[in-house]
Amino acid sequence: MRWIAAAFALLLVMGMAAPGAAQKTDDTGAVILVASPALSDPDYRHTVLIAVPVEGNRHVGIIINRPTERSLASLFPEHEPSKQVHDPVYLGGPMLRRAIFAMVRTDHNPGSGSIQVMKHLYLATQGTVVDEIIEKTPNDARYFVGYVAWRPGELRSEVDRGLWHVLDADEDMVFRKDSGDSMWEELLRRARAVTASLRAAPALG
Repeated sequence: MRWIAAAFALLLVMGMAAPGAAQKTDDTGAVILVASPALSDPDYRHTVLIAVPVEGNRHVGIIINRPTERSLASLFPEHEPSKQVHDPVYLGGPMLRRAIFAMVRTDHNPGSGSIQVMKHLYLATQGTVVDEIIEKTPNDARYFVGYVAWRPGELRSEVDRGLWHVLDADEDMVFRKDSGDSMWEELLRRARAVTASLRAAPALG
């Protein structure tokens, strides 16, 4: 399919040794990022992301609250299995917007080049793997165009500058139906409540 070359480019950006290499992390590595109101960049304004560390102190993320008005079938009308996908395609980020990625719930690595985000959550990046997911378990995944990547130390710098609020990763949140600004507003309130609680806690000494 048309996304194969772009997905391969993602592997190179992330510094993988070969197309068959896999990136893994544990549940403590993945986080939910909630854009601060101060983050005015239109690519990230009012966004919620799930992000995970990969090789070389880099991070990769997917915006999870920007559904498009397009279905997978409308993007690939000649691909019959795409017609089985119920949810719209989501805008995952500004990088490689001609590539389709799948965030899939599974208890095993779905294939070469996939990134383990949480224990039962993988980001499939290779076209052949995405094809197989669509053909075998089309609605166990959510499909995204584009992604987000940070250079070594870049995400830590952005968090320190107050551009992102950080929450524990939540697999169910990736597949929520009520996305868009409503998700961002809810999680921003939650993040602020957590911050206020930490500031109010007595110092341990």
